[in-house]
Amino acid sequence: MRGTAREAGGRAGPLWPRPPALGPGPPPPPPLLSLAVLLAVLLGGAGAQYSSDLCSWKGSGLTHEAHRKEVEQVYLRCSTGAVEWMYPTGALSVNLRPNIFSPSRHLTLCIKPLRASSGANIYLEKTGALKLLFRDGDHGPGQVRCFGFEQGGLFVEATPQQDISRRTTGFQYELSSRHAGSDLHALSAPCRPCSDTEVLLAVCTSDFVVRGAIQDVTHEPERQESAIHLHVSRIYRQKSRVFQPAPGGGWRGRISTLLECGVRPGRGEFLFTGHMHFGEARLGCAPRLEDFQRMYRDAEERGLNPCEIGVE
Repeated sequence: MRGTAREAGGRAGPLWPRPPALGPGPPPPPPLLSLAVLLAVLLGGAGAQYSSDLCSWKGSGLTHEAHRKEVEQVYLRCSTGAVEWMYPTGALSVNLRPNIFSPSRHLTLCIKPLRASSGANIYLEKTGALKLLFRDGDHGPGQVRCFGFEQGGLFVEATPQQDISRRTTGFQYELSSRHAGSDLHALSAPCRPCSDTEVLLAVCTSDFVVRGAIQDVTHEPERQESAIHLHVSRIYRQKSRVFQPAPGGGWRGRISTLLECGVRPGRGEFLFTGHMHFGEARLGCAPRLEDFQRMYRDAEERGLNPCEIGVE
């Protein structure tokens, strides 16, 4: 069993369960028949609200006895999914063991709280040491934390509540081979221009690669993001249906980037690359089309292209 996390970055405290507080003794036990009916209702309701597969888990704190602050083990085997914990009591230890794991690959795990998630704190845990990722109720727009898979697992601890009936703690997770740096920051594309090598690699490894023009850029200060609205003339690759057919021909869609990057509408065509992140297209490298054509032909002449793509 684990202890209550007192502070971010602290260690687990006293073991559960705690000794009862001084005060009047418990009320006399209910009749045996009434107790059996009560247990049937609680456990039956909890069972109906519980589900688990290889990617996602949904459960209820009603399966715990109120005086025993248990740590429930959750095992997931996918690269994407979600955890939803209703009536949170005690704690969850979330164990991710995806089948894409390889010692030779750096894996990054990203966590995004569900809208209106409340009732528990979410920690990064390794050998008993806890580092706070999300405090109870911390689920503002664009809130994402990413860290190296080797940095630890997830520990979700319920916070004391007068009424847990309206509390549900939940988050989405994504595991990828993209590097997120050593700190717990949101995964995002750098604002600096990509080098020729980075562009050529992005063309081969991105979730989407398209050729098009910027129609508009809208800013969302509350999320610290900008949305780039595109008219696309050619789709080389897209894993999700980000870009949809547009009236009059071509496709249209939007991709997001950091507000601090200061993206503005520009003339001409670009090659846009990027990745899907929690169902949203995020900008990667985006060179002007003529610059990409130049670097692609130079690499092709030297036999250095990591993959082939039509540049005309």
